[in-house]
Amino acid sequence: MNNKELFLEIGCEEIPAGFIPRATAEMKAIITKELAIARLSFSEIKTLATPRRLVLVVKGIPAVQPDAEITATGPSLKAAYGTDGKPTKAAEGFARGQGIDVAALQTITTDKGEYLFVSKHETGRPTYEILTELLPALVANIPFKKSMRWGDGDVRFARPVHWIVALFDGTVVPFSFGTVVSGKISRGHRFMANTPFPVNDFAGYLDECERHFVIPDPEKRKEIIRRETHRVAAAAGGHLLPDEELLEQVAYLVEYPSAVHGTFSSEFLKVPKEVLITSMRSHQRYFSIVDANGGLLPGFITINNTLTEDPSVVVKGNERVLRARLSDARFFFEEDQKIRLDDRVESLKKVVYQQKLGTSFEKMERFRSLAEGLADQLNPAVKAQTSRAAWLCKADLVSAMVCEFPEVQGIMGREYALLEGETADVANAIAEHYLPTQAGGELPASDSGAFVSIADKLDTICGCFGVGLIPTGAADPYALRRATIGIIAIILDKGYRLSLRSLIGDSLELLAAKLNRPKELVASDVLEFFRSRFVNLLGSSFATDAVDAAIAAGFDDLVDVKARVVALAEFKTHPDFGPLTVAFKRVGNIVKKGVDAPIDTSLFQDGAENDLYEAIQTVKSSADGLISSGLWLDALTKIATLRGPVDRFFDNVMVMAEDPQVRTNRLALLTRIADLFGKIADFSRIA
Repeated sequence: MNNKELFLEIGCEEIPAGFIPRATAEMKAIITKELAIARLSFSEIKTLATPRRLVLVVKGIPAVQPDAEITATGPSLKAAYGTDGKPTKAAEGFARGQGIDVAALQTITTDKGEYLFVSKHETGRPTYEILTELLPALVANIPFKKSMRWGDGDVRFARPVHWIVALFDGTVVPFSFGTVVSGKISRGHRFMANTPFPVNDFAGYLDECERHFVIPDPEKRKEIIRRETHRVAAAAGGHLLPDEELLEQVAYLVEYPSAVHGTFSSEFLKVPKEVLITSMRSHQRYFSIVDANGGLLPGFITINNTLTEDPSVVVKGNERVLRARLSDARFFFEEDQKIRLDDRVESLKKVVYQQKLGTSFEKMERFRSLAEGLADQLNPAVKAQTSRAAWLCKADLVSAMVCEFPEVQGIMGREYALLEGETADVANAIAEHYLPTQAGGELPASDSGAFVSIADKLDTICGCFGVGLIPTGAADPYALRRATIGIIAIILDKGYRLSLRSLIGDSLELLAAKLNRPKELVASDVLEFFRSRFVNLLGSSFATDAVDAAIAAGFDDLVDVKARVVALAEFKTHPDFGPLTVAFKRVGNIVKKGVDAPIDTSLFQDGAENDLYEAIQTVKSSADGLISSGLWLDALTKIATLRGPVDRFFDNVMVMAEDPQVRTNRLALLTRIADLFGKIADFSRIA
């Protein structure tokens, strides 16, 4: 068989877990691109990784690069030769770049004139030879968040490289990276089998790795960790607290995972469980154990990189470290309770939120006012608790606990509020105002939490846009995209009927003293920012043209816009949808901006005009009521009954009549139709 296997392993000191997924993804992208450039096909690319090795396998590569006919167009004939007929530097450079003599250059005639031209047959090179050039560049170009030099070498990598295995069809592909020369010798687990072993192919490599206590496939390691943590949690009398993010991290910290169970004093359970869980996962990478009701149990599971003869020694060491961590957390928890949240609010006056936007206290006052306005508009009964939650929601930022564990901001605010006697509604809203913390994440359950969340996020968005801190394609340091998506998700989830334009205007009024850009321009930019996020959000569930068409007809009430998108998407299955769309587009193309003039029935010259007029009158009276009730699909279905009268009108009537009065009257008639369906969607955008 002519197709061969490429195997590459880069062995090094332990790479930080967070670096590895990107590194393997980039390895795959680089080799895919380079093989395409080299005209080399393949059947499969696979990457594997552990902290000590990055592995790339490409299967189905031909042994020889295919031949190719290479053509290239060079400079114009005028630029290629001087008045003396001799080739210029442009011609010589083109020939040199193509690897041929100037005399071998040809001429081709194009629409733009005569140009130098090259057509040559290129015989394919052995793939093995190409790989000797391609692989060292691949290794050198793997990107890392941080890289380093070591020894006297001039190459950079995430960590010092100690060995490289590079094989094509079992034969070593020779190259150097710094002082390391490629070969066919890999190494086993650093502690349990730190011995060399030969590699002949990928299948044999996997077998040898397992014999040397290495599981190269991160997905297989995850399955082992998942299985073992569930087993250990059950043996401890509880259930594993699922944590996929922690699982991802731990899988890249070990080469041969084994799970160990440890305990901590139940006295620490007086501290909120979120703090204990955060302390265990953030500092120690421990998994938590819970009971059937979700209550935290005084135990943990740690994943070792080795099998130990005496697990109790490992357990005691981990328990000792954790005890110190949890003691700190308990100390912070007890000390924080000596200062009330109301007093901490005053401390926010000394905390700079953003240099151009003032202190955290100023920000809180702004979004508190905005949240109160939302409550007035949407649920006045919760205005008092909304205001109180907004006042207190940032107070825990100056607590010792949140300074130590930023991940529990909001959660600690809720816990301290409850301890101080605040109502559960206020306390929960304090925690909820940070939600959602990620796309698709949990949303606020209460209106109070939702109002404060929307207000806080909108103040951030409007404030940043107002002082020129606008996200770019490469940077969004204030997470404005996430904040915008969060606001949209909350509004849609709660079904809040509000004017986004007005809400943005209210926020900018509160920020007026801070803005260094025109308020109208900022409002326009923020609204467009929301529109783009909204399009992307709905575009994952609905046809893009339906989304664009509905938004083009009006983008202010997000709940209303989504309802129109849903109705339009469903209406596309209507048998008359295609012909109606054509008719509506024709109407739109003719009237453009529309004609604002009364319709004079005495100017009708054809029965089709009168039929259309009466149909419009009948449909409009029903459709307007359906539209005002938000029954968009029913409204579309009603408007669809205009198809017959519209078709007859276009068949029998010349819209652009010579008589200006008749022409204007007919355009006004079509404008009534455009106004009717224009309230729902811009049909010109429908594919």
